[in-house]
Amino acid sequence: MNPLLSRLQPYPFERLRQLHADITPNPAYKPISLGIGEPRHATPQLIKDALSASLAGLASYPATVGEPKLRQAMSDWLARRYGLKVDAATQILPVNGSREALFALAQTVIDPSQSGARPPLGRPKAGDAPSPRARGSESPEAHEVASVGAPIVVCPNPFYQIYEGAALLAGAQTWFAPSDPARNFAVDWAGVPGAVWAKTQLLFVCSPGNPTGAVMSLAEWELLFKLSDRYGFVIASDECYSEIYFRDEAPLGGLQAAAQLGRADFKNLIALTSLSKRSNVPGLRSGFVAGDAALIKSFLLYRTYHGSAMSPIVQAASIAAWNDEQHVVDNRAQYREKFAQVTPLLAAVMDVALPDAGFYLWAAIPEVFKGSDTAFARELLALYNVLVLPGSYLAREAQGSNPGAGRIRMALVAETAECVEAAQRIVQFIHSKVH
Repeated sequence: MNPLLSRLQPYPFERLRQLHADITPNPAYKPISLGIGEPRHATPQLIKDALSASLAGLASYPATVGEPKLRQAMSDWLARRYGLKVDAATQILPVNGSREALFALAQTVIDPSQSGARPPLGRPKAGDAPSPRARGSESPEAHEVASVGAPIVVCPNPFYQIYEGAALLAGAQTWFAPSDPARNFAVDWAGVPGAVWAKTQLLFVCSPGNPTGAVMSLAEWELLFKLSDRYGFVIASDECYSEIYFRDEAPLGGLQAAAQLGRADFKNLIALTSLSKRSNVPGLRSGFVAGDAALIKSFLLYRTYHGSAMSPIVQAASIAAWNDEQHVVDNRAQYREKFAQVTPLLAAVMDVALPDAGFYLWAAIPEVFKGSDTAFARELLALYNVLVLPGSYLAREAQGSNPGAGRIRMALVAETAECVEAAQRIVQFIHSKVH
């Protein structure tokens, strides 16, 4: 048995199941789940029609690289959405959802025999990214991590749990950079010690963030690109929530930021996106990666042996989805209406605000619960039959704290009326504890 499996943490939803195993929810209320981020809006008819019209494709093996028409549809979407010129033949690869691609990319990129991507490129010059902390001021935790032989994967904290699993099973160790509530949950990339960056081979970023909804700015991207140039690590930009946003300006993407900063070759950058949230097809398992052509070439080689080709009928449905934008506009309007109704209700009793993007509310629980997000979740389910996810399950204790502790994640994926009812129950629950 692979000994690295023993390093994996229990998945958040397994922890949630165990947390509630001894609870009988109040039967006076219909169950409402805000716990799992699974889109529940209707799948567009055009996607279902494309699936049914392409059933003959089941008689053929698919190519890992995907059909040219599919890659072109993806390239065309990047051009419309971000104003990018991305070569469909060399800079794009279809994947079976971003989850498997995130995991597989780590297996492709990480070299467990090396402690870093490559040595730093000499002394910093003017304009180079600063080492955020001088070596003498680095934490004992940073020195401990840097002294271990395994390469490092840097992750935001809180984070999508696949990042950690992918890193550990690739033979790497993780370093968690916390989000800062005082800066709209921006990740503290500048606080990562230079000794950690020097051993980093892969950086996972998530923008819009899960669970925070925070969108990275161009200045943040510029810092990360400079650090990548200096230390040689690859940036994997997880952008699966990019099409659910609440203001007029669409979220900035990683490839878009690179192009704006004159990095048209997308050096050491891979962006990952998916149809699951954009098009309400989580069961389709379809997305793509795009970016640095050299990385795409290596990723294709890995996937050829890994057996990750996309089904022909899924390719046909994906072409239809990427070529249509109206269903995405309609989907976004549903989320905007939902968040417009739910957020003010909860903001009256909790520290929570409309996020930049995504379909989560990331709320701090009231002081009466003494910081126990698990106690909040247990009592809410028992008394009002509403399921939420404790924030501490989505983060790790790192640098002396767990940035998810004392928070809950609420996925507003159900219909508006159901989400409003859940919010009203939460308000009633909190009032019963505070007054």
